[in-house]
Amino acid sequence: MWLIDVKTLKLVEFVRRPPPYAALSHTWGKEEVGFDEFRRARHIQFWSRFRKIRATCQQARKDGLDYAWIDTCCIDKSNNSELSEAINSMFAWYRQAEVCYAQLEDVPTVLPGDFSRPFSPFGRSRWFRRGWTLQELIAPRRVEFYDARWRMIGEKHDLADELEAITGIGSDTLRDKTSMHLISLGRRMSWATDRETTRPEDLAYSLLGIFDVQMPLIYGEGAEKSFLRLQHHILEQDGDDDTLFAWRSRGVQALSIQLALGNNWHKSRSKSSHLSRPSVWLRDCVDPCCWQRA
Repeated sequence: MWLIDVKTLKLVEFVRRPPPYAALSHTWGKEEVGFDEFRRARHIQFWSRFRKIRATCQQARKDGLDYAWIDTCCIDKSNNSELSEAINSMFAWYRQAEVCYAQLEDVPTVLPGDFSRPFSPFGRSRWFRRGWTLQELIAPRRVEFYDARWRMIGEKHDLADELEAITGIGSDTLRDKTSMHLISLGRRMSWATDRETTRPEDLAYSLLGIFDVQMPLIYGEGAEKSFLRLQHHILEQDGDDDTLFAWRSRGVQALSIQLALGNNWHKSRSKSSHLSRPSVWLRDCVDPCCWQRA
């Protein structure tokens, strides 16, 4: 795991358990600084493109932390094995962070009373529509929201009721009062409804930590195949929860496990007889809100 030394602004690799660190949650722009560029850069304190990195490190120093983790520049995406490890470990990495700074770059400011407005800048932020930010909201124990100028908006636990209204995620879950394993698969899947990712496969890959599963990354396979593989891995672990098949969205639909397993269908049935039921569930659950009743 690569971390940024917040004093020297240099990358440091930790093979074993890393020291305490802050993590950044953000929406990617067109001029993000990647791993190689960050390692080669000199005098980055003067570069405007490094503003987000500098602000994260400055806030981490204020919070008494020596290291920070930012997905854009702390993962060597040219290394396929490192990228796969990072995506499969990302939920845990956000969970381990002492604090996660969620910077909403499209929110200029939040005034008192804005949260109660139906179309407040906070609730309309692009951050709430991106696929990867779902786990970045749920996994960390502490999430602090900042506006475009890095002024603090509030903390996840204090804003749990407002966040529930925006995301549909229960306030008890956001306050860590409800274990993820006690929440049905269908409800967890519903949290991803209408979220978007730049690469189609990431719609599935961004949910790995939500369901506590790991699987190989195959970029180029498309959204449907990656999503079917995700369902396969979920069912291998939690095959008794039929609510997974009650979920539907406007994008990729939760499909029949029979289609998901393809030629291996008969092998899976011989291992787990209950897997014959979900195709009937999906056929009968035509109501998009069916998961709420499951």
